[in-house]
Amino acid sequence: MNIYVGNLPFSATEDDLRQAFGKYGTVGEVNLIRDQFSGRLRGFGFVEMADGTQANAAIAALNGTDLGGRSLTVNEARPRTERGDSRGGGGGRSFGGGRPGGGGGGRGGNRGGDRDRDRGGRGPRW
Repeated sequence: MNIYVGNLPFSATEDDLRQAFGKYGTVGEVNLIRDQFSGRLRGFGFVEMADGTQANAAIAALNGTDLGGRSLTVNEARPRTERGDSRGGGGGRSFGGGRPGGGGGGRGGNRGGDRDRDRGGRGPRW
C-alpha cells in the first residue's frame, strides 16, 4: 500500500520515515518529494508498505503525531491523476488567450478601453 505523508519538516530524511513506519511493519520504498529547481523538500512524501494490515496500523498510529515539531498528516495515497500535455492555466481561447496550453486571461478586443478616447481624440494610429 502506498501511504501519503504530509506536513513533513524540511529537515526530514528517508531514514526518519523508515524508523517511524518500521515500528508497524516492513517498509519498502520511501520517496520524499523535492522541488525540481531548488532541490529543497516540498513537505510531503510517500512510504510503500507491502502488507495492507501493517500499513493501516501505521496510518492509524502516525496520523497527527509530531515529527520535527510538525503534526504529520498520514493517509492512504490516492492514485495519481494524469494531467495531460496542457500545463497553462486559465483562459484557453475564450477571452483572447489563444495560446497553446492555456495562457489565457486578458479581455481581448480593445482591452476594455475606447481607442479614440485613449488617444486623446486624435483618431486612429494608422
